This record gives sequence, structure tokens and C-alpha cells, in this order.
Amino acid sequence: MNPLLSDSTLPLFSKIKPGHIEPAIDTLLREARSCVAGLLERNSSYTWDNLIEPIAESEDRLNKAWSPVSHMNSVVNSEALRNAYNACLPKLSEYSTEMGQNEKLFLAYRAIADSDRFQTLDNAQRKLIENALRDFKLSGVDLDSAKKDRFKTISQELSCLASKFEENVLDATNAWSKHIDDPALLKGLPETALTLARQTARQRHKSGWLITLEFPSYLAVMTYADDRKLRQEVYTAFSTRASDQGPHAGQWDNSEVMASILALKHEMAQLLGYDNYAELSLATKMAESPRQVLDFLNDLAERSLPQARRDLQELRRFAAENYAVDDLQAWDIGYFSEKMRQKLFQLSQEEVKAYFPIDRVLPGLFKVVERLYGMHITELYDFDSWHPEVRFFAIHDSDRQLRGQFYMDLYARPNKRGGAWMDDCVSRKKSASRIQTPVAYLTCNFNPPSGDIPALLGHDDVITLFHEFGHGLHHMLTLIDYPGVSGISGVEWDAVELPSQFMENWCWEREALELISGHYQSGAKLPDTLFEKMLAAKNFQSGMLMVRQLEFSLFDFRIHHEYDPRQGDRIYQILQEVRDQVGVVIPPDFNRFAHSFAHIFAGGYAAGYYSYKWAEVLSSDAFSLFEEKGIFDRETGQIFLTNILEKGGSEKAMELFINFRGREPEIDALLRHNGIGE
Repeated sequence: MNPLLSDSTLPLFSKIKPGHIEPAIDTLLREARSCVAGLLERNSSYTWDNLIEPIAESEDRLNKAWSPVSHMNSVVNSEALRNAYNACLPKLSEYSTEMGQNEKLFLAYRAIADSDRFQTLDNAQRKLIENALRDFKLSGVDLDSAKKDRFKTISQELSCLASKFEENVLDATNAWSKHIDDPALLKGLPETALTLARQTARQRHKSGWLITLEFPSYLAVMTYADDRKLRQEVYTAFSTRASDQGPHAGQWDNSEVMASILALKHEMAQLLGYDNYAELSLATKMAESPRQVLDFLNDLAERSLPQARRDLQELRRFAAENYAVDDLQAWDIGYFSEKMRQKLFQLSQEEVKAYFPIDRVLPGLFKVVERLYGMHITELYDFDSWHPEVRFFAIHDSDRQLRGQFYMDLYARPNKRGGAWMDDCVSRKKSASRIQTPVAYLTCNFNPPSGDIPALLGHDDVITLFHEFGHGLHHMLTLIDYPGVSGISGVEWDAVELPSQFMENWCWEREALELISGHYQSGAKLPDTLFEKMLAAKNFQSGMLMVRQLEFSLFDFRIHHEYDPRQGDRIYQILQEVRDQVGVVIPPDFNRFAHSFAHIFAGGYAAGYYSYKWAEVLSSDAFSLFEEKGIFDRETGQIFLTNILEKGGSEKAMELFINFRGREPEIDALLRHNGIGE
């Protein structure tokens, strides 16, 4: 029995072997093609019931088999698994393009849209059909046969290149480490970081301590290590991963991968009649034009730059006056920022961590959700998993109806992709016999527990956890029964961050902190004095943080908007221009940030990274209503649940926001929450 072809409700992770993957995907692709061909052949008049629903059923089986494969490739990567995963990418891409270019299928959908019965369908069904007709166009259904073939080839190549980009970053991250036997080199590092470094060394059969490029290890060195040369060495290794620079220069180099991705995306856009990929990207977003996006980003930059420059000037003065460092470098920013934070606010991140053990944060997060939406979250123990650290939970509403389930994989380890993300395992779908409950993956890379000490989260980690859980709630609490527009599916990409950034706000509210914090040893509540320091420091260097995100957003949008095949990719030329415009901390020439910018080269954010700031306008304005009514006001929570979380992609994001807020979004709350212009 192939576990990927079983009818198990949840994936059978422990039974999935690399040898199962390609045969299962081949079988399901064959069945999906046969399903579409049979439906088109058997029917002359098309309806939701005789076409759209059976196709959704077939593709849901395919998605449920591919989901655990894709997930395991990210969290327990191995050469055999990687090879099997990569062997399937072109096949899946070919199927997707083939369906998108199937003229008979397109005409069948259009016939349903043009029929009298269309108006008898519910809003979600109509939105799904409208999205499908748009996506047929974006798949090249109107192209001639030669251009269709070229589009298909481009799609397959882009799929493989995105995977290659991510593999190079993972391999480069895993390849570098620094073995340290002299404790003097690690002076300044807190005990939690030293414990992690000792634990990592033991796991690799070494004495002393081991520094790696996994983010908890990297961040600890950059924030606390007194040894400036060590900071410089670690910074250099991290900022040159998968590039032509640094300790592994030329190995796992993403330079050609990036150039090819940009060229192919541009060619794809032009095949479809767009001037550039940025225009194509906006076809599925709230923003209406590249000019609107650029004006939005430039306006935010203009408002933020004066404060960002003051932030850096103050940091330079602090380092010079207190540490006699006059030549502040990129590897000094985090270190002296932490020293300055401690001096200005008497606030130590390590002191804060002690009050956020995972065994307080997680139950507290669940209580926040219960108070907002009436949802109850319980842990389940009898489940199959890809790693012993994984936990599994169920969400029930106040009527005791199961609304969703989710896996949590919280800690950094080798062969696991860095960062934090939510992904869908199973989508909500209603059939004649039952409702398929949505299931999510929630993945982070926090410091793991060590000995008797539980995992202690920095406040930034807590914010990350709330952010990803916001995505999870969007996926799991949907009441839309059609996978194409349930949960996060079908939501405009520049609105998809609304529920996640929205959840971050509770991490700063005293009433919520009472639920999610408590000293890991004594259980004592977060002291008022420490909370006041955290609030005072909340917008410390907010100008610098804002322009850094705007730098990423403008860089991403411009390399796609301005791409010219006659000039090549111009990646670092445009990045330098953006830094000249909005940057305040200018990194050294060897920095190769773009070579590991997986969001845009291997994720879904190409010409869309601006979505974080765009959606932050929505989330800040949405939270301002809770500030007016009370952060746990159940009536307001119910309105957000009903109009945003439960609706998924069944209506336009702007319409849903107006239904919740009573008006279009305003930027004031974003600036206020970030302390900009005050």
C-alpha cells in the first residue's frame, strides 16, 4: 500500500518513503486528467454539479498527497526525498498549465458563468468561477499553440528553479559552522545561547561549542557576542550564503538561478500581454497598478526616512561615546542596538525571555483565541508525525463543532528550512456525505528546550508565533465549502497577511500578556516595570525597521517592474539604487542578501513583498476598532470572525474589510502603531 494513496484523514508521515512519492503523484495525475476528460466528454451542458465539483474532488486528492511531500521536503530534508520531490515538480507544473490551457474546459466554465443558473449559485461559488476564468487567461488559454508550449516550458522551468534556489540556501546554511573550544570567544552570549551551542556541538560529536547559521544561533551571536571579529565572521558567512562571495564562494551559487527566474517571469508576462511581471503579479492582488504600489511604498519611505536617519545617528553616537567605536559596521548594528536598548530602557531581551516559556505562551495564545472567538483548542496525542518534536491540536467552536486541526513544529534543527510559515495540509470541502475539516502546518525555528529549561521565547518569537497562528486561523476557521476560495485560497495576495499581522497586536496588550507570560521557574507574572520598559522600547529604531522593509519591498517590485532582457537582471544595481533612496544602514559590498531572499525567488512573493506593508495598513486599522471597543470585546471579535476569517477568498478583500470596519482602510493607525511621525 502506498501511504500517499490511502484514504486516511491525515497524512501517514512515518510511512511515507521517497520511493512512494513519484508513483503516487503519477497515479493521481493520471486520475485527474481522466476525470476532466470524462466530464467534458459525457456532458454537453455544464453545471456546478457535473463539472466543477467533481474536478475539485479529484484535485483535492492530488493536493492532499502532495502537501505532506512538500512539507517534509522543507522540514526533514534528505537527498532521496529531495530527488523524489524534484522529479514531481515538472509533472505537477505540466498538469497545472495543461488544465489552465484546456480550451474546452475554459469554454465549459464560461458557459456556466453565462448561464441563467449562475445567479442561483452562492457568492463563493460565483467567486470561484470568476477566479477560474481569470486564471485560465493567466495560464495562456488564449495563446496560439507555439506560445502555449513555450508558456508550459517556462512554468516547468520556474518550478524547478524555485526549488533549486531553496535547496542552495539550505545547503549553504548547513555547510557552515564554527567550532569553538575557547569560552573567551563567546563572551557576552547569554546562557541560553551557550547551552544551545554546547548542545549543537554534542549532537555533532564535538567538544566545546558550535556556532551555526541556523537563525537562533546566528541571531544570538549578532546580538550579544562581544568579540567583534566573531560577529564579522558569522555575519559574512550568513550574508553570503548561496552566492559568489564568502567562505563557500561559488558553491550553491544562486546567481544564475536568480537571473533565469527573472528572465523567465518577464517572458511569461509578455507572452500573456503584460509589459512586465509586476503587472502580471497585480492581476491577483488588491493593488490596481504598479504606480499605486510604488507611490504607496515611496510615501511610506518619505514619512519614515527622517526618523530612520535619527535612529542611526543616535546609534552611532551611542557606540562612539560608550564603546569608542567610530566605524559602525553591519555586524555591529544588532550588538550595539541591544546595548543601547539596555541602557535607554534598562531592558534585557534575556530578562524578557524568562517570562515567555513555551508552556505558558502556547496555552495563553489559545486563551486569547478563545476569548476573541469562542474557540476551544485541545492537544491530541495519538497522531502520526514526521519528527518527535511535533505536536498536534484540534479547534472546536462554542457549539463543540470541530473547525480545524493543526500540527506545530516549533524548533530549529539541521535539514529544516529556516524561517516561520503556515501551510495548508487539508482544505475545507463539503461533499454530500461530510465536511472535510481543514488542517494546517505551523512551522517556526525557535531555540529548542535544553536540559531542564523549557524553550524560552524572545518577545519577537512570541510575535512570530502569533503571526503564523493568525494565518492558521484564516485557514482553519473558514466556513466556505469550496477549496478554491476557502481559508487563504483565493484571497488577494496583498491582503493575505491581514489576519496574521492583526494577531501580533495582542502581544503588546497587558491583558493578553497576563495570559501568555509567567516566569519559567517561579511562575511569577510579568512585572509591571518590565512591561513598561517593553512598551517604552516598542518603537525603538522603528524608523530603521520600517525603511528596511521598504527596501526589500521596493527592490522586489523594481527588479520585476523594470526588467529589460537587453540589460540583464541588474539585481544588485537596482538594490543599490533602492538603498541610496531609502536605506540608512548600507551593508558591505560582499553582502549578497538577494541570494537567499527566498520569499521572492522561491516563494509566492515575487513583485508582491510590498504585501506585508499593504496588509499592515489593513491590520492596524482593523485592530484600532478593538482599541476603541476593548481588546477582548466578543462582539467585535465575532464581527472579525464572521467577515474576515470565516469568509476566506469568497469575496473581494476590500469588500470584506469594509463589511468589518464600516469604511475603507486608513493609514493613520499603521503610522501610530509604529511610532512614525509622532
